[in-house]
Amino acid sequence: MKIKQPKIGVEIIGRIPSLGVTKYIRNGSIVTRVSTSEGRRSNSLKQFVQRQRMRHSIALWKALSPCSPMFTQGKTNYLGFLSLANKLPVVYMPKNKWEVEGSLLMPGIPVSDGILRPMQQTLGEVDGIPALITDEKANNSLPYSAFLLYTAEQGTGRMDFPEVKFKVRVVQPNEFTLVDGCLALVDNDFADEMKGWALVRLQGKNCSSQGIVTRCKVYEKYTTEEALEEAAKSYGGLK
Repeated sequence: MKIKQPKIGVEIIGRIPSLGVTKYIRNGSIVTRVSTSEGRRSNSLKQFVQRQRMRHSIALWKALSPCSPMFTQGKTNYLGFLSLANKLPVVYMPKNKWEVEGSLLMPGIPVSDGILRPMQQTLGEVDGIPALITDEKANNSLPYSAFLLYTAEQGTGRMDFPEVKFKVRVVQPNEFTLVDGCLALVDNDFADEMKGWALVRLQGKNCSSQGIVTRCKVYEKYTTEEALEEAAKSYGGLK
């Protein structure tokens, strides 16, 4: 909950359970709306699945957004990310009293969306060393492009809930190795099964559309029928 300090007094911005209201700022003004309902919230299977999907997409965005990802094809970065992340497999995580929203590393998590050609990226080896291998021809891009490497790592956050952490860095041209004339990054780190990566190409304000590649399998146990049943039960069951 955020606390806004006006000229006189203190104004609480956020959900106030004891009053059953939520306060937020819109166009510079404080708006109050009712945040509780007298009736039980409908929770059909279809609604529950969609809510679980949205919760996870939002949790991923909160983790990724500090890395300034580019989603230039949507109205905003946030909406552009959600439209792509909502196509990921649904994961089911139980409700907890701390209201912690977990996040899970999986293949395809979007980190960019732009007009440049997407690069195909795979995890493999170059001369026996783990590598991130692309299909991007060096002579087509190195003189004209910049590159960002996004790294995602599966870990645990508050209350031991699963949490993905992201970081990003600029890749220098001399870091690349050529494999059949295509760009590759070679490092033992690419063998880590709790990490994932995405290489994004930039040209001015334009970027390629890329998603995470990873060997991480932790998310799979949260996609089962048993995980769905356990999560639904924690939210009061399905209607």
